[in-house]
Amino acid sequence: MSESRFSEGGIDYIELPASDFDAVEAFYSRVFGWTFVDWGEDYRAFNDGRLDGGFFKSALTSGQDDGAPLIIFRTADLESCAAAVVAAGGVIVKPVFAFPGGRRFHFTDPCGNELAVWSDR
Repeated sequence: MSESRFSEGGIDYIELPASDFDAVEAFYSRVFGWTFVDWGEDYRAFNDGRLDGGFFKSALTSGQDDGAPLIIFRTADLESCAAAVVAAGGVIVKPVFAFPGGRRFHFTDPCGNELAVWSDR
């Protein structure tokens, strides 16, 4: 395998739409422990402990049915994570299912963005 000129080019930042910054901040802080920085009325940045990203003000949503990339979290305890998602205001849109290599579920956050969580257990 040849090394790219851009070998440092791993995913560095993710942006998602959000119509309600306070709702997404409360949700992701509660479920995944993210921290946030408010950059005014049109942008709110986050850090998940490894990756930075942000939410831009929009009534649009990100989901597989629209061809958007699916962001997938990993956890050791899928059922507890699903319960935490629901308790924090998320909606399970694809209940836990098996796939080669593990199990996962899909959910929407309070602004309607679709994401997933997987486990190898």
